[in-house]
Amino acid sequence: MKPHYLDSGIGRMVQIEGKDYLYFSGTSYLGIAQDADFLDNLANNLFEFGAHHGQSRIGNVRLLVFDDFEESFSLSAGADAAAVFSSGYLAGIAAWKSLIPHSDEVWIAPDAHPAIVPDHLKPATQLNFTQWKIQCLQQSEQLSPRRILIIGNALDPLACEIHDYDWVREIAKKHEVSQLVDDSHAFGTYGNSIYGSYQKWANPDVNLVVSGSLGKGLGLPAGIILGSEAQIGRIKGTPLFGGASPGSPAFLRTFLEMEDRYLEKKRWLSEASGFFAHETAKIPQVKGSRNFPAFIYTEDEWVKEFEKAGIITSSFSYPTPDSPNINRIIISGFHEMEDLMYLNDIIHNLARS
Repeated sequence: MKPHYLDSGIGRMVQIEGKDYLYFSGTSYLGIAQDADFLDNLANNLFEFGAHHGQSRIGNVRLLVFDDFEESFSLSAGADAAAVFSSGYLAGIAAWKSLIPHSDEVWIAPDAHPAIVPDHLKPATQLNFTQWKIQCLQQSEQLSPRRILIIGNALDPLACEIHDYDWVREIAKKHEVSQLVDDSHAFGTYGNSIYGSYQKWANPDVNLVVSGSLGKGLGLPAGIILGSEAQIGRIKGTPLFGGASPGSPAFLRTFLEMEDRYLEKKRWLSEASGFFAHETAKIPQVKGSRNFPAFIYTEDEWVKEFEKAGIITSSFSYPTPDSPNINRIIISGFHEMEDLMYLNDIIHNLARS
């Protein structure tokens, strides 16, 4: 499909060539970045902190908001400590760099985000996640005790699949295991409320580190790493942390002041995803989970049919321009129930035709 270029920000509706469309795409899962109350509060904090804070976190003059955010977020996520970065990508790099020197084996899931993949290694893309998991378990049985680093996403946002990591506990019975999970698409959508999957996979026998972007579900131009006090302390002692500008203090303060609004948005998103999953459960062309607000549809012809009906969905070739299209319907906190009902009617009509 040809790309559509816009002159303004994206919300519940977008205008393309003079026509309005319902927007069921993107990664603003909670719709918080388009929320009027959030934007009003953010505007006040921008005047308080300025548009950007370009100073090092380890300078002799520091803003308390960064420490406040890290303490609050880690506590809510169920982690001992946190480190905030300017992006999820930088956070991912800092995370794997802190773990790989202490690892004899590195096992990388097929859909692992590039941010958490060490430079000299590659994911096991010839396998699917289940096959990779079986391979990991088999390898762990064959090897003598080692220091093993297991790397993967909390979920696959393109396949709309949530991953299970309970099996890592089995490997940790024999080996010294560290686990790095990318929560970029889990923050705001999956796991412990809006705080991602850390608490779900935390285990005293595993050195768990979770990193990711806060710019998707949570609408914050920043990234974060969650982990033990010792692990986060090592990360904060690196040039990647000390030499980089942090995320926007105005956005972080707004998050702290508006947690109730975030939780309200999360409740609505869970309700909306559950409704859509239930209504499309018997439509074989639509696949997904009520626990994540993105759903694959398998019919390429539906892309144009949706557009005719005034609906834009996510549709593009991945991972290269020559790859098959990946078509998805993404539900957001800015949608209304009537939007979902309209979309559901269109899908049922298409499935019958």
